[in-house]
Amino acid sequence: MLLHVIARGKIGRSPEAELVQRYLKRVTWPVKLTELPEKGGKLPPPPDNSVTILLDEKGEQLGSVAFARKLEGWRDGGKREARFLIGGADGFGDAERAGADLLLAFGKATWPHLFARAMLAEQLFRATSLLANHPYHREG
Repeated sequence: MLLHVIARGKIGRSPEAELVQRYLKRVTWPVKLTELPEKGGKLPPPPDNSVTILLDEKGEQLGSVAFARKLEGWRDGGKREARFLIGGADGFGDAERAGADLLLAFGKATWPHLFARAMLAEQLFRATSLLANHPYHREG
């Protein structure tokens, strides 16, 4: 299953960009990163048999194991792509939220989109590592 991160705004050359790339390179599943302009720039239409996960402060807060199990369920259910949408400064509108299969939050705080990308990249690496029985993840 392709893990497709679609984010508003350009990350450029920054410590956050290095962190995102460090984690995405370690993910053993296929990964794609698409950057859209902060304003305008339509979201690409979802491909057939895909799932859309929208990062939103009002979304569901999943632990790392529960997140991995969601990915596992989608993969094992035959989904070809999991699209992770990260909004810009204004977030997402009601229509975009309604079109998502899952609203996902990294806690109750609002995070800058650059941090959200790095946190998502790390969680994708953690989830795929967990599903591969790699010792990266430790339950406390």
